[in-house]
Amino acid sequence: MKKGIRNTAVLFTITWLSVLMLACGNQAATPAAGAEDSKAATETQAEGKATNQEQTATEETTNEGETRVFKDWTGHEVEVPVNPKRVIYHGEVTGDLLALGVVPVGILHQEGTVYDDQVAQAEDVGFPISVEKALALNPDLIIFSNSDEAQYDQIAKVAPTVTFDSFGSIEDRLRILGDLLNKKQEAEDWITKHQQATDAMWKQLHENGLKEGETASVFTMYPGNRMFVMAGAGLPQLLYGKDGLKPTAEIQKVLDQDMGFVEISTEKLSEIAGDRIFILDPVTDDAKQSTKELLDSSIWKNLPAVKEGKVYRFDIVKASSDALSREWLLQELPKQMIQ
Repeated sequence: MKKGIRNTAVLFTITWLSVLMLACGNQAATPAAGAEDSKAATETQAEGKATNQEQTATEETTNEGETRVFKDWTGHEVEVPVNPKRVIYHGEVTGDLLALGVVPVGILHQEGTVYDDQVAQAEDVGFPISVEKALALNPDLIIFSNSDEAQYDQIAKVAPTVTFDSFGSIEDRLRILGDLLNKKQEAEDWITKHQQATDAMWKQLHENGLKEGETASVFTMYPGNRMFVMAGAGLPQLLYGKDGLKPTAEIQKVLDQDMGFVEISTEKLSEIAGDRIFILDPVTDDAKQSTKELLDSSIWKNLPAVKEGKVYRFDIVKASSDALSREWLLQELPKQMIQ
């Protein structure tokens, strides 16, 4: 099976389709000594900023209507606008575009994300993507997180369409999108800030009891009493990063197969569970009930991490892979892990 189909379709099966099943001021004071100098400096900075903005606006105006050839994830060479204005993004990392200052006109809508308010005006183009809805939005660029050629051929008739690997590292994704959307500097700025924040978070956790070499596992339930261990998608991408926690041997096997997650039986829990366990709380009521039953089971209660109180729970929608969700996780992880 093609990587893109497996990644996107199955991940949506676990999270996104679960959602769809539900219906889815200025101070007035006398200037102090040096205030005039400060005011002058501020005005100079403002003038400089305005000049930069004017230059950027001029460049964008100059590039208006210009195109270039972009080679996408699956090898298509696509003529895309230099400065796309009406972008449809179909995939699970919409927050990546938002982090670069790009608000898509069309998305695969999902309630409960950390960026709901930022995409309130974006149209839902459905899953699978609706050609009719996409056409109605008059896009000048479509970013498609899938490698399904049949779907691609249909969407590409609407507007220039590029495929995108939403399971790549967050740094790779931001740089690719920065290139595609003419936001290269914004991408590098975000990556630098993110790395600094990530380093600071792990330093804080290690100073508060996290030991070198500790392992972690991430589990979630899906409707039908199906259990999945997450490996290379979503929260684990952060947990298994530099200075972070380590995957257990069984999870490493999943990673070695370049898979984001795999379905397991509860009998395998003791083999897969790490020193610390993370539960991704599902969306649908039946999956929530399955989660409750799991946490009430004897096999669960006998896991070392459970006995030691090293279990942490996160909303599966908020603990996503995208850039804005990652920013949220960097704040939430220490809140839960530092007791």
